[in-house]
Amino acid sequence: MTDQLTGSAATTAWRTEDRIRARRAAIAGGVGTLIEYYDFSLYGYLAIVMAPLFFPSSDPAIALLSALAVFGTAYLMRPLGGIVFGHIGDRLGRKKALLATLVCMGLGSMAMGFLPTHAQAGIWATVLLVVVRMVQGFSAGGEVGGSATFISESAPRHLKATYGAFTPLGSTMGFAMAAAVAGTVSALTTDAQLESWGWRVPFLLALPLTLLCLWARTRVEETHGEDADSGPVQAPVVAVFRRQPLALLQSVGISLACNGTAYIGLTYMSIHLMKSLGYERTPVYWIATAVIGVVALAMPLGGMLADRIGRLRFTVISLAGFAIITYPAMAVMHHSLWIAAIAYLLIMVNTVGTQVGSYTLMPLLFDKDVRFTGVAMGWNLGVVIAGGTAPFVAVWLVEKTGNVLSPAVFVIVAAVIGLISVAGVARRSKVAQEQLG
Repeated sequence: MTDQLTGSAATTAWRTEDRIRARRAAIAGGVGTLIEYYDFSLYGYLAIVMAPLFFPSSDPAIALLSALAVFGTAYLMRPLGGIVFGHIGDRLGRKKALLATLVCMGLGSMAMGFLPTHAQAGIWATVLLVVVRMVQGFSAGGEVGGSATFISESAPRHLKATYGAFTPLGSTMGFAMAAAVAGTVSALTTDAQLESWGWRVPFLLALPLTLLCLWARTRVEETHGEDADSGPVQAPVVAVFRRQPLALLQSVGISLACNGTAYIGLTYMSIHLMKSLGYERTPVYWIATAVIGVVALAMPLGGMLADRIGRLRFTVISLAGFAIITYPAMAVMHHSLWIAAIAYLLIMVNTVGTQVGSYTLMPLLFDKDVRFTGVAMGWNLGVVIAGGTAPFVAVWLVEKTGNVLSPAVFVIVAAVIGLISVAGVARRSKVAQEQLG
């Protein structure tokens, strides 16, 4: 069959106004996702600082595991956020849903910056921390699915990956920006200042960033309802489970692989370099910034490559890369910080293909009237299973096995699950022929 998933179909006439519309959608989606993931990932980078402030313990490992458990708790709210914002997006419009997710995340991050510590409020500090993280998780549950859906519907068939790459560009650059801000604050403050008030500064920057993104998102055109054969369904989440259970299952597998592999590098690797290998905090933050920044900037190139060689093929190559490279790369990180940085980059470069492929493929698996909900549900269920748990499981594996390389096994298992899921998508000729417009 002619696999339209590869994007090899002949290009069609494309008007100037269509280009402007697709460009605005890509920028608004990417910038919004950047801000959302900057806000959301800050906690992961500052967990090693915040752990004793909110979870005082005589054992630093217990405090860190507690902080990372809260990091994972936020992900439990993501499926609920996906359902709620998916309902808004499929019933009332993509634009309304994306504006709502942004406001919700911005308010949550501002609240994080004003939280009292355990020394100031006792157990209530921990309770408030969990509540705020759950608000952030709820917001993030609607962001990625909405951004990927919105950009996909605004882009032509032959450039879906090229424009779709702006979603992972934004999300990955958000992690890089969070690492950069954490590194800057760490470099400009003493340990005592960082633990006293410095950790709050990155969260309080959410306000100006949120306002900037709101401006960008108010300028885009709505895609909801175009070319629809009928009105919106009354309950999109029910329709997804009833009409497209296989698409949902495959999207969960793709998301699990994409997030399980990426989050080891995005959230755990800095902890690994500092805690397991003993490198200093500030240079590790800057290495994370550089590696994740390079990967983020490579996303548009990855999108163009995916549209040329095939989105499925590009995804398979990258998943195989994670499975093959992660263990040996982690094995050499102890030699020096420079070798660790290069090994870190070799691992993370594979996320270009997994993220570009995932963000492009998943919207194409679902009918338009339930697409926002389907993508959000599939993505968030995969994130809950393997994304939010990644740093916790990685630290737990090291603590239980005594082997600092054990997190690589987690990555390999996630990559194999992704390969199985992508193989299932490749066999769906009906989807390839009918759904990928």
